[in-house]
Amino acid sequence: MKLQTPEHAQPAHGLAAQAARPVICYPVGGLQGPDITAIRAARPGWERRLSVLVPPREARCFDVGAGEFLRISCVGGPQVGDLNLWNAANLKERFFSGKTRALHGTHLSTGDRMWSSLPYLRAMATITEDTLDWYGFDGFGGAVHDVIGTRCDPYTHNLLSGGQYHHCCHSNLSRALAARLGLSVQEAEFHVHDVLNVFMCTGFTRDTGQYFMKASPVRPNDFIEFFAEIDLLGALSACPGGDCSTAHSSDGAACHPLLVEVFRPLAAPLGWVPSPANGYDRSHGP
Repeated sequence: MKLQTPEHAQPAHGLAAQAARPVICYPVGGLQGPDITAIRAARPGWERRLSVLVPPREARCFDVGAGEFLRISCVGGPQVGDLNLWNAANLKERFFSGKTRALHGTHLSTGDRMWSSLPYLRAMATITEDTLDWYGFDGFGGAVHDVIGTRCDPYTHNLLSGGQYHHCCHSNLSRALAARLGLSVQEAEFHVHDVLNVFMCTGFTRDTGQYFMKASPVRPNDFIEFFAEIDLLGALSACPGGDCSTAHSSDGAACHPLLVEVFRPLAAPLGWVPSPANGYDRSHGP
């Protein structure tokens, strides 16, 4: 535990340092944003190609082709989910939550993109609609759909509570990916990575800076929708914390399924092309 009281006195420049204005690390003004209007215009007449119900405390894999739409919906009751995305042809390219956070902020919503890992660093998916966008940031600093948490895992659970709990999202995702790819669970878990916490309401406490969760505002018929910028393999875990109002990983929390649907439009959005890999030449200098 970190000390609650500093051990060192404030130096002469301390007040000035605290008063210095922040600078945005990654200004995105020059980043070409998605044309949400054009993407949404491709939805009328779309065909539902795939429907997968993710059971409580379990995970399922699914494919989303470039140019298709992925929708994750709340059904039955309030429930959060942990989402992993990979390049369907190359598991080394996967969702990079840290860079996505640096570019878009701690929580994602309509117009934000999910970016892939280095050296690829390209848009994997664009959020096209979010029925929880009304929530914004609450008085505690909480918001929905975070990229600040990791995913609940049995290693941290063992570290803090002891025991062997097998339905943390890390394990759920590992089992689902192993079944999909014919790998052992131990092999598959190396491909599981930090997630988009779908529907989860989280933030950092203002006094201690600790990661917190609170009851998700999600209700049946709420959804978040994505447009796939490349061919994707996805996996979604219905978290054992349910709506994360009290427990993080528990067989006692009320849990509900999540619905994954993939829609194929009649035609690609006007002017859209699949996202190319990053243009850096990878020489890294002399």
